[in-house]
Parts: sequence; C-alpha cells; structure tokens
Amino acid sequence: MAVRPRFPASPVSRYVTTVERAGIEKGHRQGEANILLWQIEKKFGETSANALRERVASADSDTLRLWSERILTADTPDALFH
Repeated sequence: MAVRPRFPASPVSRYVTTVERAGIEKGHRQGEANILLWQIEKKFGETSANALRERVASADSDTLRLWSERILTADTPDALFH
C-alpha cells in the first residue's frame, strides 16, 4: 500500500522541484562536457582540450553527445565539430 502525503504539494514545493530538475540537468551537461574534454585531452593533448574548453562547456547535451560519438573516429579536434 502506497503512503500518501498528509498535505497536498504547495506551489513552493513544485517550484523547488522545477529548480532542482534544472540543476540536475545542468549537472548532467557539465558531466558530459567534462568527460568529452577528458577524451579530447587523452586523444589530442592538453593544448587541444584547453583550446576547446569554452566551446564544449557552452554546448547543449545533444551536441555534446554528438561530439562524444565523433571523437571515436576523429583524426583531428576539428573533425569533432564538422
């Protein structure tokens, strides 16, 4: 039997949930960016990772996933983006 809360959710708790969700999504995106930067550093060197840091950090999750696939076959850092 499921336990039901005694009081209905307040507008504030719905707002906090929305804010928390946005924070979680931002955290996931940052994690994806960090992994991609690590992969770039391992494959192309620290200089390349540092040069691409801002571009990677500003990308959305779908773009980061695309670039994360491309790094598997990329011969140069530029190949990630084209």
